[in-house]
Amino acid sequence: MRKGIRSTSKYRVAKSKIFFGIMCLFSALTMIPLFVILWELAKKGYKQFNLSLFTEVAPTSMEAMFARATGNLIPGGILNGITGTLLILSMAIVIAIPIGIMTGVYLAENQEKKLANFVRHLSDLLQGIPSIVIGVVVYIWVVIPMSSYSAVAGSVALSIMMLPMIIRSTEESLKMLPVTLKEAGLALGGSYSSVVMRILIPSAFSGLFTGSLLAISRVTGETAPLLVTALGAASVNWDATSPTSAISLLIWEFYNDPNLADLVWSSSLLLLLFVLGINLLAKSIAKKWKIQ
Repeated sequence: MRKGIRSTSKYRVAKSKIFFGIMCLFSALTMIPLFVILWELAKKGYKQFNLSLFTEVAPTSMEAMFARATGNLIPGGILNGITGTLLILSMAIVIAIPIGIMTGVYLAENQEKKLANFVRHLSDLLQGIPSIVIGVVVYIWVVIPMSSYSAVAGSVALSIMMLPMIIRSTEESLKMLPVTLKEAGLALGGSYSSVVMRILIPSAFSGLFTGSLLAISRVTGETAPLLVTALGAASVNWDATSPTSAISLLIWEFYNDPNLADLVWSSSLLLLLFVLGINLLAKSIAKKWKIQ
């Protein structure tokens, strides 16, 4: 009897170890593409990854051709793309985060209402719409009425793409809060709006902030919607109503010009590091202020 129990126990332990090893193997396999991409970008992009990349605008095709002919590094950088990305992202954040958080609060507080279910389904549907389709719609809504490509149009397109993730992360974060937290605030005489703004939202700060950061990282590298909204610019432009460049747009332009192809790798490396940094920040914040 005891031998049978021991053999069964050993079999279960062995099976558990084998299953654990398989999970570790597949986890390692999922990390291989990331390390391969990082290595490839670092290997090909480090030469152009210098101070000029951050302080000078993108060079012309002629300047790059002369530099390649003489064996020198391509002059210039992507300053116009960096400033354009910051401008467009900043406006998209201002548009998307307040709307997304308020919508998520409504969905969490009115879970069974028909309108809440309708908005929830629309949010899920919006998340699956291709980015180029959103760009074309914003082109009709914003670019045509303004008679100009602009950072405003680009930010509207990116904010629409950010909304679903912010809405769902806000809703799920608020659902994790104990009901007694809200009841205690109301019992102490606080109005519904003050309880939401001063108790529920600060208590769910981790989920809200993490969801917002992930939404930002999700749209940072988008190119398709910006091609038909922001268009791009050869110089640094802080005018939100004029065509504006972005790092992703410059990568597309560099890719289509053989003389500027070397800048693709350094620009892509910078964009990848930026997105990776946002994701790591979101993970650390979620771990530090985890909702209990």
